[in-house]
Order: sequence, then C-alpha cells, then structure tokens
Amino acid sequence: MARTERLIPTSPERIFEVLSDPASYGYWVVGSDTIRDADGAWPAKGSRFHHRVGVGPIKVNDDTEVLTIDAPRLLRLHARARPLFGTALVELMLERRGGGTLVTMDETAGDLLSRLAINPLTDPLVKRRNDVSLRRLEELALGTKTVESL
Repeated sequence: MARTERLIPTSPERIFEVLSDPASYGYWVVGSDTIRDADGAWPAKGSRFHHRVGVGPIKVNDDTEVLTIDAPRLLRLHARARPLFGTALVELMLERRGGGTLVTMDETAGDLLSRLAINPLTDPLVKRRNDVSLRRLEELALGTKTVESL
C-alpha cells in the first residue's frame, strides 16, 4: 500500500467540497486527462465519474466509483483504467489538525492483475505521484487554482 500524507491549511469541509466536484479530478489526480461525464448523484455511494487517463499518446476511457463516503472525513474510491493501467482502491481520509486538515491517501491494487503495477516495489513511485496529486488538491482547496465544473 502506498500511503501519502499532506497537511493542508484549510478545513476538512473545504477539501471535501473539492472532492465532491468530479471535474476537479481532471486536475488534481496525476495521470488524469479529462473528466468526460459524472453521475448526478456524485459522490453518493455507487455513483461514478467517467474519465480519460494515461500518459502521452496512450489514453484509456474508464470510470471511478464511490465505494464508501463519510463526509467530510472519508472517501473510498475504485478507480479503473482498464485494460492498460488496471484498477486501484484509493482511500482519502481527512482529519482536522489545528487550523488545517491532515489528508491521508492510501492506494492499493484494485484487482489481482493490477498488483503488477501497484505493489511494495512500486509504492515509492506511486507515493511520489500522489505527493504531486495532494499538492494539486491543496491548490484547489485554497483557491490558488480553479477548474471549470461539469
């Protein structure tokens, strides 16, 4: 499991506002290219947004589904980028710390085949990618960067 943490100087509620906007994932998630569409109920359990992910010219269309939500403390997602990149279970935990929020992001393989890409050997690379993702999430939460909603 790749665990990444970042202390963001704003409330859990504000960060969860960003997580509740499916369009934001196109910016803050490293590797995400475009958010194509989203269920109107997002981020209700079982709802999905549809994305394009990839690197360079290699792109695939798939979706991300909400497995668990406990706003503003927890969002557990099943992110898919099949067949090329596999699937991942991503858990975002938000804990108030002083005047800010400790955001913890855990990422594990979402299926057996994905363990080839997400495993203890690749965890340092996944963590580095997620460090950048959480920095971008902070930019959105603090309003230093904006995205257009769907």
